[in-house]
Amino acid sequence: MSQEVHDRIVAEIENFARGVGSGEDRGLAALEQFIVERIARDLPAYNWVGFYMLDPDDAETLVLGSFVGAATEHVRIPVSRGICGAAVAQGATIVVDDVNADPRYLACSLETRSEIVVPIRAHDRIVGEIDIDSHRAAAFGAEDRAFLERCAEVVGKCIEKSRD
Repeated sequence: MSQEVHDRIVAEIENFARGVGSGEDRGLAALEQFIVERIARDLPAYNWVGFYMLDPDDAETLVLGSFVGAATEHVRIPVSRGICGAAVAQGATIVVDDVNADPRYLACSLETRSEIVVPIRAHDRIVGEIDIDSHRAAAFGAEDRAFLERCAEVVGKCIEKSRD
């Protein structure tokens, strides 16, 4: 996918985020929904696009937020499990080129071949993540990583603004 497409999507996300006011949890949910729909629309190799956010009452559990793609049974994931949990525990983006070769992978779809999980930070803490699955092996390169990290940064800044 071209850098131009990624830049256009990030600009649209930034524009949408500017409309989310402080103290608006509904606005954050709308931003999440906008992002997953926007990404899924223009990036066909991204077959499942979703958010997992840390449970405010249990910082050791991720809770499924907005997503586009097949339904998943993994609506709550302990930070100690899966690639999603590992991204929070390590505090870093994780790219898995072949989920079948990674023992951390929590199977959601038999079609999934690769995954990228990007932590979202607000006030210097991880608060959630963007999780993307693809039906193609090794679907996520450096350009995808940079793009999704930019998206996560926009969400993090919006969360900071909403909780100030």
